[in-house]
Amino acid sequence: MSDIAALDKTVSPSDKFREFLSTKRKKFTREREIILEEVFSDHEHFDTDQLVLRLSGRNDGKQVSRATVYRTLGAMEQAGLLRKVARPNGREVWEHDYGYPQHDHMVCDKCGELFEFHNEEISSLIEKIASAQGFLKTSHRLEVYGTCDPCRRPKKRRNRKLDLI
Repeated sequence: MSDIAALDKTVSPSDKFREFLSTKRKKFTREREIILEEVFSDHEHFDTDQLVLRLSGRNDGKQVSRATVYRTLGAMEQAGLLRKVARPNGREVWEHDYGYPQHDHMVCDKCGELFEFHNEEISSLIEKIASAQGFLKTSHRLEVYGTCDPCRRPKKRRNRKLDLI
């Protein structure tokens, strides 16, 4: 779930990835382009298996191997386009890192739901702490774990016939 709006970016994810690949002397293949287009078609968190499923469900005849998906996601992370976010079940999900403002996450330990938020006070406090330590911060990542409101609510119990006697 995301309330975080995209930032205006002067270089498209495609151009940024193409430039990154050229520095590594790799080609921007049609398969990599298909993966990039699918990843940036919306701003939802996804795991690699979900992406493979989405790509295999396409009816346009453009198939991409699972190995290519894994390698391409790793390259997209190195290029600064994606980053991983941990989930309580041990699985990691991917999210866009390029074109979106700094934000943090709350993760429900029970259902695994991921909530994005931005708080200027937290960002400011981290800047102050880094400065006091003589530390040059390049980025930060904050993940808060707990239980979301729906999971904390007591489950509605249906009356059983024996309870009505």
